[in-house]
Amino acid sequence: MQSLHTPLAERLRPQKLQDVIGQDHLIGPDKILTRLVKQQTPANLIFWGPPGTGKTTLARILAQAFKADFTELSAVTASKKDIEQVITRARQNWNLKTRTLLFVDEIHRFNKAQQDAFLPHVESGLITLIGATTENPSFEVINPLLSRSRVLVLKPLTKDEIILVLKRALLKLKKTKSVTPKALDYLAELSGGDARVALGNLELALSFDEKVTTEIVKTAAQKSIPGYDKKGDMHYDVISAFIKSMRGSDVRATLYYLSRMIDAGEDPKFIARRMVVFASEDIGLAGNGALSLAVATFQAVERVGLPEANYNLYHCATALARSEKSREVTDLMNDAKNLAKTYPNSAVPLHLRNAPTKLMKDLGYGKDYHWKPGFKHKKGFLPDDIK
Repeated sequence: MQSLHTPLAERLRPQKLQDVIGQDHLIGPDKILTRLVKQQTPANLIFWGPPGTGKTTLARILAQAFKADFTELSAVTASKKDIEQVITRARQNWNLKTRTLLFVDEIHRFNKAQQDAFLPHVESGLITLIGATTENPSFEVINPLLSRSRVLVLKPLTKDEIILVLKRALLKLKKTKSVTPKALDYLAELSGGDARVALGNLELALSFDEKVTTEIVKTAAQKSIPGYDKKGDMHYDVISAFIKSMRGSDVRATLYYLSRMIDAGEDPKFIARRMVVFASEDIGLAGNGALSLAVATFQAVERVGLPEANYNLYHCATALARSEKSREVTDLMNDAKNLAKTYPNSAVPLHLRNAPTKLMKDLGYGKDYHWKPGFKHKKGFLPDDIK
């Protein structure tokens, strides 16, 4: 039952797959959710994605499409008694030949024992389980449950998709001329791909003034857009400054530029990848442990995700900035690449070639080569024309 007090995001929640904006990789023609609905084939699913991308909406739409009894639990507040009640209700539905679709929001908050409790009922088909999580299910959902489910990744909405959501809201509210184009663009930028945030800011801005401008949006959102475009010049300027600050061993500047990128919503894996490259390019042999740290940081970012992975990024950036620097690996690599381009077809010396047959040995393959640590052949290791 909705009223004027119901949040705008809830009032505008789509009721059919074709009304959902975004997630075309899941709900486009012949995509998995479209096929499941078309074929009336319920499946256990784990929706993995950031907030405001439609996880709850899709679960409700599927329940309606399958004509299933829909039960929604939040793993944050649900107790053992709540779970038992769901199972009891599912058994009643089973006798009435009605499907039970259980949606568990933030399923990663359930401990192993709580997740185990669903297993026999998922396996028997008593309930169809849809879990939603913002965390990597590989680490937060038990393997037996994962093996019985399909993990579907939901993506943050693009700026254009957020603008479409906002325009649809204004059309429903009959206020299509109440928001300036710049304010609409600003609302989309501030949302970070979260439709719920965008609609919440729009609703508050509309309550402040009949004509919503960027200034009204700033007042409503209490947040401004960083001067950073992930696809524009600022993106490259800031990452360049970040790298050069690490190269110059300026920790404070390094972390300042790192903070700017994170605040602007830069992909943390992009930052971690740049540090992996930096570890070999600018530190190299001066600190062989730098590469291991950078790779471990990338893995941590991939597995933990923000905001917790902030610690890993700042840890690594600080360590790389403080490390001794060496361009030796870079110089040796460039020299070797130039040599290979200049002499691309030089014959490998006979004494370095394998000699699996007697004929090859007679021809001088592998002659006078001995398998000893640090062995130096009297003829050296480079082709004669390079020497």
